[in-house]
Amino acid sequence: MVDYHAANNQASAGGPNQYMEQENDWDRDLLLDPAWEKQQRKTFTAWCNSHLRKAGTQIENIEEDFRDGLKLMLLLEVISGERLPKPERGKMRVHKINNVNKALDFIASKGVKLVSIGAEEIVDGNAKMTLGMIWTIILRFAIQDISVEETSAKEGLLLWCQRKTAPYKNVNVQNFHISWKDGLAFNALIHRHRPDLIDYDSLRKDDPVTNLNNAFEVAEKHLDIPKMLDAEDIVNTARPDEKAIMTYVSSFYHAFSGAQKAETAANRICKVLAVNQENEQMMEDYEKLASDLLEWIRRTIPWLQDRTQEKTVNDMQAKQEDFRDYRRVHKPPKVQEKCQLEISFNTLQTKLRLSNRPAFMPSEGRMVSDINTAWHNLEGAEKGYEEWMLSEIRRLERLEHLAEKFHQKAAIHESWTDGKEAMLTQKDYETSTLSEVKALLRKHEAFESDLAAHQDRVEQIAAIAQELNELDYYDAASVNTRCQKICDQWDNLGALTHSRKESLERTEKQLESIDELYLEYAKRAAPFNNWMEGAMEDLQDMFIVHNIDEIQGLITAHEQFKETLPEANKEREAIQSIQAEVQKIAQSNGIKLSGGNPYTSITPESIDNKWEKAMAMVPQRDKALQEELNKQNSNDSLRATFATQANAVGAYIQAKMEEIGRISIEMNGTLEDQLTHLREYQQSIMSYMPEINKLEADHQHIQEALIFDNKYTSYTMEHLRVGWEQLLTTIARTMNEVENQILTRDAKGISQEQLYEYRASFNHFDKNHSGALNHEEFKACLISLGYDVENDKQGDSEFNRIMGMVDPNGTGSVTFQGFINFMSTETTDTDTADQVMASFKILAGDKNYITAEELRRELPPDQAEYCIARMAPYAGPDAAPGALDYMSFSTALYGESDL
Repeated sequence: MVDYHAANNQASAGGPNQYMEQENDWDRDLLLDPAWEKQQRKTFTAWCNSHLRKAGTQIENIEEDFRDGLKLMLLLEVISGERLPKPERGKMRVHKINNVNKALDFIASKGVKLVSIGAEEIVDGNAKMTLGMIWTIILRFAIQDISVEETSAKEGLLLWCQRKTAPYKNVNVQNFHISWKDGLAFNALIHRHRPDLIDYDSLRKDDPVTNLNNAFEVAEKHLDIPKMLDAEDIVNTARPDEKAIMTYVSSFYHAFSGAQKAETAANRICKVLAVNQENEQMMEDYEKLASDLLEWIRRTIPWLQDRTQEKTVNDMQAKQEDFRDYRRVHKPPKVQEKCQLEISFNTLQTKLRLSNRPAFMPSEGRMVSDINTAWHNLEGAEKGYEEWMLSEIRRLERLEHLAEKFHQKAAIHESWTDGKEAMLTQKDYETSTLSEVKALLRKHEAFESDLAAHQDRVEQIAAIAQELNELDYYDAASVNTRCQKICDQWDNLGALTHSRKESLERTEKQLESIDELYLEYAKRAAPFNNWMEGAMEDLQDMFIVHNIDEIQGLITAHEQFKETLPEANKEREAIQSIQAEVQKIAQSNGIKLSGGNPYTSITPESIDNKWEKAMAMVPQRDKALQEELNKQNSNDSLRATFATQANAVGAYIQAKMEEIGRISIEMNGTLEDQLTHLREYQQSIMSYMPEINKLEADHQHIQEALIFDNKYTSYTMEHLRVGWEQLLTTIARTMNEVENQILTRDAKGISQEQLYEYRASFNHFDKNHSGALNHEEFKACLISLGYDVENDKQGDSEFNRIMGMVDPNGTGSVTFQGFINFMSTETTDTDTADQVMASFKILAGDKNYITAEELRRELPPDQAEYCIARMAPYAGPDAAPGALDYMSFSTALYGESDL
């Protein structure tokens, strides 16, 4: 007998030259179910007659009409198309046995192993053996060669039925018996291929007899498929005979096989064209997005490189606010566009590789590397611009302080020099007495001491003016003019002082004495007065500090100054006591003083007035220093607040970067689970955005307070911004890698288990968990997979070939996406130019060209017009009017020539 299951396995494993054996259920010792035997008799008889009528004959009784072997041999010649040995025409039993043996030998020659079927049983009219033999012939010549998507014979026929009837309601083909009882499956097969013959929606599942008769009658009338079964036989049987149903259904398959080929060819072309159209749209979208982003960067960088200086701190702070607006409003959408651009480029390249298309090369200057370079230049310009603005604010703040200090010192000096030139040029000594001349000389000596004391102030004024010029102060011209006037006046005072001293010394010999008390008063009053003026100047001096330590230093210095006040007051009282002594001596001796102290213009009243003013300035200075201390304490609080938030955000970003690194390497679960997990992970990251915004607000308070350092943290806002953007970009790239793996899996038919094996192999050799393999790691991985890439000439050549596939840009490393692309290319099949060309040839009816009419008939409208617009006219000798060259078009689809 024929073992059907063994034969099916042989055919699947051994190729087209090995065929099924008879099914082992044809056991000599068992009896067929009467209902099944009846169905088989009808079906097999109708099937044999559908072929015998081609030779002008038929059978009536299947076990009787094949007994002499003549019609059996004729049946085999018709269905095989081959000639059998000449039959013997004798009527004797031996002649009949010889003829049947010739038929059985022919069946065996076709690769079918016959078990328990002998010529004697057939000649004797054994119904069971005769039906088994006919089933063997049906399996070999009607069912064995059916092939649907790498399945053949029974499984192939079942898969074909399932595919064709899948869209129809109430039809669920799972076998060749119960699934066909209600007749809907037969009607669905006919309607799928010839919808004009069947009104499927009018059929009812609860009326199987009507359904079956309708299908059998339509098939016999319009499809030339003879009626092989009666509807009542099927309906009244609990389980219809599987072989009868398979035989009947195989007739439908062969009737529709021509239409199936055309449909397969059209589907292949539609698939290829759809991929091409989608890829072209993605290329156009990439080019536009890249152009827009590069144009925005080109317009933005000159603005960031502008170093036009402003005159005041307020003007620079307005620029700083514009820059913050750029950072908050204008740049974030561009960061998203850049990320989307990289994702679109990677997705497009993956789709092109999966569909055997050449890699996409963007227009010159629009490569991802070009965009990354431009973006790097933009960020460099941002950093330089921000640093320049902070430096400019410091410079302008310093300039305003210096300018105020310059004008204050200049005003004090000009007030002091007022009238000094007139005093030095007067000739009062010519009419004075000796004592008066001596007094004038002493007074002049006191003036020289005062003049020397003011030398420091003049030098300070000149130094401040020089610093204002070096810092490029906008009103440096007026400062220089005032400074030059002071210096010229100072030089003139020095010359006049020297001239007057020489005049007084010439007359000194004529003058005798001078009041020692006046002299002592003058000598002590002048430096004390100068000290008071210096103290008052210091008490009014403006200050600028940046931290608590600096203000504490000023407070300490002020406290030290206050500690010197008791000693200074003693000196003031001592000076006043000298003047009191003068008055006492004058009164005691009846001396009438003519005017004030001849040696100095500093009166006791002026000393007391300045002392009172200085004492009034001390609490004012205390208040100003305390206010500044409070301000610095507030600034320090701002620093601490920012540092606390920055340290938390920095640690969060670092932890999440490490975590996403582990996730990208480990990747547990299915790809869809991984993608869902990554999206949830991305949402959890984005939920942290309020903390980033809060940190930005704290940073704005820091900058508004002009705070430039922070000892509580090593993080800067710039570092955290970059870290945050890198975290978001890393998550997006990891999600894109998983999406590309899904595309690869679905396009290449890779199972989840294979992806796990690929990931396990990749991670095993990725020793440093970097997410990429270097040359040596990848070579070790290939060797473990059985590739001959050892260190010899042939192995190096093979390794370089593979590296050219997985690392076309020569980066020196292999990503996991490149690894699975390589493995899927090595283990799966894809559409080729030859396959597409063969599909077009089917649509063209085996011609070497195709017409626009044929394309519009066989393909959807948009894809038909796509082909017509791109196909060149056919120039062969057999060309007809309007002929199109589908061969060169098929080659161009795969990049082997230009479209």
